[in-house]
Amino acid sequence: MFIAPILADAGGSLLDSIRQTGEQFGSTWPLFLSNCVSFLIVAWLLNRFAYRPILDVLEERRQRIAASLENAEKIKRQLADAEAQRTRILQDADADAQKMIDEARTAAQAQAQTREQAAIAEAEGIIAQAREAIALERDRMLGELRREVARLVVDTTGKVTGKILTVEDQRRLSEEAAREIAA
Repeated sequence: MFIAPILADAGGSLLDSIRQTGEQFGSTWPLFLSNCVSFLIVAWLLNRFAYRPILDVLEERRQRIAASLENAEKIKRQLADAEAQRTRILQDADADAQKMIDEARTAAQAQAQTREQAAIAEAEGIIAQAREAIALERDRMLGELRREVARLVVDTTGKVTGKILTVEDQRRLSEEAAREIAA
């Protein structure tokens, strides 16, 4: 319609030749308009029932992907936090274990010192008892030696003098012998 006045000014023959070409190919204005209306209806239907749902699905998918990426970042942060917490717990456990080991060593050293002191005290007690026993044995043996020496002195004196010694003489000789042995 708009083309017709322009083409009419250019020459009627051109308009006639276009019309003739259109008719030759089976194209007319009412058919062209009906094709345009059909195209617009199909385009609207495709837009309404195909293109928009596809765009909606794509948008939903984009949102899910964005949410998944966000979730993945959140999981990464949680994993990093968990790793840091695990490291901190391990360090705390190592520190506690080292503290326990040090306390055990200290306790073992203290107990070893206590046992050592007890053993030393026991050994000193045994040594003191042994010294007492030795002193008692020495005193006993000295007593026996004195008695034996006194008896020998009395017997020897009695044999040398040829007389029987009185109790008083035996006692005096025993005392003299004991004094000489003690010196």
